[in-house]
Amino acid sequence: MKKGLYLLIITLFFSSCGVAYKQVPYFQDLPMQGKLVEEIHNQSVLKIQKDDILAITVTSLNLEASAIFNMGNVSSTNPANAGTTSTSQVSTANGFLVDQNGAIQLPLIGTIKVEGLSTTAARELIQNKLLTYLKEPVVNLRLVNFKISVLGDVATPGVFPVQSEKITVIEALSQAGDLNITALRKNILLVRENQGKRQFIRLDLGSKELFNSPYFYLQNNDALYVQPGTAKYANVDASYRNISIVLSALSIITLIITRL
Repeated sequence: MKKGLYLLIITLFFSSCGVAYKQVPYFQDLPMQGKLVEEIHNQSVLKIQKDDILAITVTSLNLEASAIFNMGNVSSTNPANAGTTSTSQVSTANGFLVDQNGAIQLPLIGTIKVEGLSTTAARELIQNKLLTYLKEPVVNLRLVNFKISVLGDVATPGVFPVQSEKITVIEALSQAGDLNITALRKNILLVRENQGKRQFIRLDLGSKELFNSPYFYLQNNDALYVQPGTAKYANVDASYRNISIVLSALSIITLIITRL
């Protein structure tokens, strides 16, 4: 009777350390059958921030005059290298750093305030200012240091560069190799710094409402932290316990041998 009771207690203990399947699937409130269609109302436009690096290329009918505005070169470490063993660097041609006043400095034009603008709005602003110096100027502008970070209980945590101007939470987690089976899907932490403030936002991968969240689309320098569940700690804790037991047993055996 006692042996049966002990076996039941041990079984319940180890089963409680596992991960229940009902906690694993994403977007559990989606219908299992048919198709659900929703309008997208939360798509956000990337806004320029302090410390962004803008690649700006100017062309016009006068190539020599345009060349003056294409001399703002800076060197920047490739964001793709962060968190990896690679040491290669990339020279960002026509890179203009957005200073702490939210502005860039262009030849002849001088200071242009771009913080808070979309890349489209910033391009149009620069293009209008160039009309004083160039005939029919065309400006190409893009953000070259857009990156996001993913850490915690994922397959491959790291810092990932973003080639376009849009990336979602789902895409970011996919780049990190998806969540491990032990991760908490309903408690993803988004850390965002913007306009001198730091925000901490909790996201739930278990609900389709994530797609409607104003934080579904990420911004430059956003960080996602995936919290591990108790099952992962239980596995690590069990390993340490086993090591302790083995070391204790070896100590006892050594003591017995020395006394013999």
